[in-house]
Formats: sequence, structure tokens, C-alpha cells
Amino acid sequence: MLIRTASIYDLDAVAAVEAECFPPAEAATREEFAERLNVYANHFWLLCDGDHLISFVDGFCTDEPDLTDEMFAKAEMHNENGAWQMIFGVNTIPSERKKGYAGILIHQVIADAKAQGRKGVVLTCKEEKIAWYAKFGFVNEGLSVSVHGGVPWYQMRLRF
Repeated sequence: MLIRTASIYDLDAVAAVEAECFPPAEAATREEFAERLNVYANHFWLLCDGDHLISFVDGFCTDEPDLTDEMFAKAEMHNENGAWQMIFGVNTIPSERKKGYAGILIHQVIADAKAQGRKGVVLTCKEEKIAWYAKFGFVNEGLSVSVHGGVPWYQMRLRF
């Protein structure tokens, strides 16, 4: 297994994995991923088995402390020097789940964000994932302002 950051050449693989992992109302589109990859490909962490994408985490950096729905759609809001590393998605293809791959990537995101001098990492998740993210040190801040996909999300924050 190899962990690397993405490039625009990973667009089709990233979009395919996202479509496998999230319902259409919650999944980012191929066009949104193209925009994200063109602006902040270095904030996509990919776990690959050879040329096969197994899992990925993506998100941008900002000085805004809270993750909002606007951020999902506007890659241009990325600030490479931003205080917070946001996570927009944690994806592992269904056939490869429960093997620790997403956790490996979360550890990598945390290590990279620390090394880059960020204040911490922020994400939103569904209620059933709160305990899983807490294992990495994330603290539940309650219901998020995000209503992405029409479902309730909880904001989790890991401060350094």
C-alpha cells in the first residue's frame, strides 16, 4: 500500500470511489472534484494498492473555524496558509472497509496538518461515526451548521 497526494490525473478514480461510498445527495460530483484537484490536490491523501485507489481523504485549509456547506462547492475558498485543515470526505471502497485504511489516512492527515503548523483538523460526520473519530482525538462540538445532503452532521475538531 502506498499513501500519496493526488493530481488531476486521479480525477476518474476519486470520483468513482466517492460515488461508491456516498448516496448521490451527499457525494461530490466529478466536476467538483476536478475543481478541488485543480486548486488543492496536495490536500487529497490517497491510499493505493498498486494503481488501484482503495481509500482517500480530502479537504482544504482555511482560517474559518467551522466547516460550512459553501466550502464543499467552492474550492477557491482554499487558503494554503489557513489555520485549519478541513476534511470534506473520508472514503474507502466498500469491499476494503474494516481493514484500517481510513484510519491510516486520518493519521497521515493529522501528521501533515501538524507539520504544516495548523491549529488542528475539522470535519463533520454522521452520529454513528462520532465514536470512531473520537479515537483519533476529535471532540464532538455538536450539530454542525452543515445540512449537506439534507442530513444532520456533527462537527468534530482536533486541536493541536
